[in-house]
Amino acid sequence: MPKIADYELWFVTGSQHLYGAETLKQVAVDSTEIAKALDASAAIPVNVVFKPVLVSPDSVSELVRAANNAPQCIGLITWCHTFSPSKMWINGLKHLQKPAVHLHTQYNRDIPWASIDMDFMNLNQAAHGDREHGFIWSRLRLPRKVVVGYWQEAKVQEKIGAFARAASAWADWQDAKFARFGDNMREVAVTEGDKVSAQFKFGYAVNYHPMGDLVKVINAFSEKEIDRLVAEYEDSYDITSDLRSNGSRASLVREQARIELGMRSFLQDGGFKGFTTTFEDLWGLEQLPGLAVQRLMASGYGFGAEGDWKTCALLRALKVMSTGLKGGTSFMEDYTYHLDPANPCVLGAHMLEVCPSIASAKPKLEAHPLGIGGKHDPARLVFNTPAGPAVGASLIDLGNRFRLLVNDLEVIDPPHAMPKLPVAQAMWKPLPTLEESCACWIYAGGAHHTAFSQAVTGEILEDFATIADIEYVSINAKTDVTEFKKDLRLGEVYYALSRGWAI
Repeated sequence: MPKIADYELWFVTGSQHLYGAETLKQVAVDSTEIAKALDASAAIPVNVVFKPVLVSPDSVSELVRAANNAPQCIGLITWCHTFSPSKMWINGLKHLQKPAVHLHTQYNRDIPWASIDMDFMNLNQAAHGDREHGFIWSRLRLPRKVVVGYWQEAKVQEKIGAFARAASAWADWQDAKFARFGDNMREVAVTEGDKVSAQFKFGYAVNYHPMGDLVKVINAFSEKEIDRLVAEYEDSYDITSDLRSNGSRASLVREQARIELGMRSFLQDGGFKGFTTTFEDLWGLEQLPGLAVQRLMASGYGFGAEGDWKTCALLRALKVMSTGLKGGTSFMEDYTYHLDPANPCVLGAHMLEVCPSIASAKPKLEAHPLGIGGKHDPARLVFNTPAGPAVGASLIDLGNRFRLLVNDLEVIDPPHAMPKLPVAQAMWKPLPTLEESCACWIYAGGAHHTAFSQAVTGEILEDFATIADIEYVSINAKTDVTEFKKDLRLGEVYYALSRGWAI
């Protein structure tokens, strides 16, 4: 996982030469104070770095070149303390490759009623300058986030923090590599997509790696190395006696340890940030990877089952976004419904691969038959998920564009125990209701796989979609199915007119 605390947002203030040296000096002093306050805010997980005040086209272009070439810089915070003629921003913004948030604030919170004069007005005119600045972003059709409010307010800092998390995930995607062990599950459409378009749009590469290459690495680990990892399992999880080192089925756990060691080594050596597997290609493996995948996700790797590389990449992004936040993030699947009119809800799970970061208590390590894949009983962690708000997100390839679909969820405690269900699980009520949520999800083409998180919010994901310049569609407490369908149709028109249909 990247250390997002090492990333930087550059605080950039716009002004102009007409105000004179004294005014520009005060602009710099005030801007430095705001930047330092934002940098100290616990709500903003990255460094906020003050940059010299911009007063000319050359200074804007120079700043943009420096930002584009600075790997630690993940974006800009722009603000116009005074009036800043927007034509001077054109050449720089045309070449900007980093995301930006436009902070519409002012240094002073209140008008000094008794002493206000024209000198004060000329200095403190963000209400004027930011409108000019906002125009040029719109005129250039450039995506950005606009945050309005006093810079010392918690809600303003939280909105910038959400942007910082989204920008961190975007930076992590650039030049990322995701490995596909095996191909897509045969005849499945939604988990497929155009990997070339994805690399062009998002910056990451997805490539196939033969199972034979992975198995060679898996089989190279010694019994002593497996012993050490099994001992870690026994310290970390509740394990039945038959699966412990001296138990009758200890070999099932040892096999997952061998798989984990091999996968982790392969991913580390290759510089990968995530991976996919499929039960239709398990050549050389005794089990479908279960525990191994769960623990790799807990380490920050993205994952997608059945070759689902889009969810794999999206999960990695959510892992980065959630750094330092309370709550876990996991690969997930809407598995089955409880359609009791008095308590409709969704049971989310997967065959094996749910991340223990979302566990409500110490997970149990178990091994059970798996009615798919034709392999030995795979070991896996079994647990429930704590109640509370969450999101489920799906990245969809629609041919002419990508869509990020997000549903707000309310995770609940299962109304009854499920002692015969041997997988990790989460139960939730999707907003606004199960019927409306599911209808909207299906109208929007959402996948059955999702990136599920009790840490990441819809605001962070909307910021991420803005940075990526892709369609964002939200299903939430205010969603109306009829209006939702209209919005989808309007989206089709917008993307057809602005970017053209795929051929």
